[in-house]
Amino acid sequence: MEKNGYVVSQQLTLSVVYDDLPIDLDLRTDLFVNDCVVVEIKAISNLLPVHQAQLLTYMKLLNAPQGLLINFFTDNITKSIVPMINEYFKILLDR
Repeated sequence: MEKNGYVVSQQLTLSVVYDDLPIDLDLRTDLFVNDCVVVEIKAISNLLPVHQAQLLTYMKLLNAPQGLLINFFTDNITKSIVPMINEYFKILLDR
């Protein structure tokens, strides 16, 4: 889907290959924007470290440099957004 210059994929299925062996998993990102930002959406009382690990996994599988973890179970949505950076791309900033 494209709107206002943004290309957004919803419920994108991810494939995992380990040592040339495809692994059948049901991993799906909530949103993948412009092939560079993974957005994972939650509506829970407390974000846990496993939610950040989930986002980082999606970012690594998609080679995405950035991610956003957004929790809608809040009275202030701007304070509930957790931005993340894929450390693999950090070397690009050092050059």
